[in-house]
Amino acid sequence: MLTTTYEQDTGLINVVIVEDYKLTRVGLRSTINEFENIKVVGEAEDAIKGLEIIQKLKPQVVLMDLGLPEMNGIEATQKVKELSPDSKVIILTSHDREEEVLAALGSGASAYCLKDIDPKTLSSVIRNVAKGACWLDSAVAQAALNLFPKPESTVLQHSSDISDARAQLTEREFEVLRLLVKGKSNTEIAKELIVSVHTAKAHVCSILQKLCVDDRVQAAVKAIKENII
Repeated sequence: MLTTTYEQDTGLINVVIVEDYKLTRVGLRSTINEFENIKVVGEAEDAIKGLEIIQKLKPQVVLMDLGLPEMNGIEATQKVKELSPDSKVIILTSHDREEEVLAALGSGASAYCLKDIDPKTLSSVIRNVAKGACWLDSAVAQAALNLFPKPESTVLQHSSDISDARAQLTEREFEVLRLLVKGKSNTEIAKELIVSVHTAKAHVCSILQKLCVDDRVQAAVKAIKENII
């Protein structure tokens, strides 16, 4: 099954659902379409058909299952980032194994949610991810922490010696990193710090480079785990 609808309305957050179970798709569509200014514009039962829709509609957000036929959700997420780089992928699955969480984040997903997520929380995740933020279900947060090796010693160091990475950050970048850890989007960071979105984005890019990480999720995890903030 492949269905698409589309309305040119910049006030809407357009969502595409890629999920192989029809009952789940129907439930998600019904729930999401009740959210204010969020609309399901397409849905598909497998990744191949889903990618066709995503390439055509360029939705702001994609809800992606992991256990899909023909092509799994990890591979599909990588393809989404190639075909529609501005589309944000939310993994919505019942899988909570560490390797799957890490693979999903590594593939370019912006959020990882379990299917028992509360509808109000899902609404918030969709809105924040559409703005550029990242989100992890608390049930899988520990897996994200394992992205980085455990320190050889658990002895707390003096704040001045906590991390070489922290020393590399400017005061402004440190402020941006604290907001990034809170899941703030570039737009929200810009508003809070009274700077342009372009400037906020530049700070985030500089932070990623200095922390030697690939994305916002890894930056947030490293900041917490290594006591940078």
